[in-house]
Amino acid sequence: MKKVILAFGMFALIGLTSMAQQSGGAAIKPSPTPAQAASKDDSANFKFEVEEVNFGTITQGDTVHRVFNFTNTGATPLIITEAHGSCGCTQPQYSKEPIKKGEKAKIEVTFNSTGKMGIQDKTITISSNAKGGQHVLHLKGTVEAPKTKETPAATPAAK
Repeated sequence: MKKVILAFGMFALIGLTSMAQQSGGAAIKPSPTPAQAASKDDSANFKFEVEEVNFGTITQGDTVHRVFNFTNTGATPLIITEAHGSCGCTQPQYSKEPIKKGEKAKIEVTFNSTGKMGIQDKTITISSNAKGGQHVLHLKGTVEAPKTKETPAATPAAK
């Protein structure tokens, strides 16, 4: 008897479910995930003046300092949680304070070319509450070998 009641209940449940779907009944919408909620248009957002800086040609061992200026174009405060370079030679500095809507700020980057040679493309990855979560900046240029010091030609000794 229990099996008959259980089977009847299952058929009734399946029937009600299919009728609700066919009749266009009010479906319950699932709650948005945190990622979906963060992708709304009212979240914080970066607007950089430039996302790639070319420092030109430098001599190995030189240090380059560049600034990436940006504005928070989102509706909520922008919070940078981390910024790191693609290697230890590239060090970013940034404000730990929230950047309000419409406010300007900067990320300062120092590149040390010691031990580097040739074409360089260093990235700075920024993690924040902005749309997309992470943002990547580029610092490019060329590092040349240091010029060797030439010793003056020996002059013949006077006789």
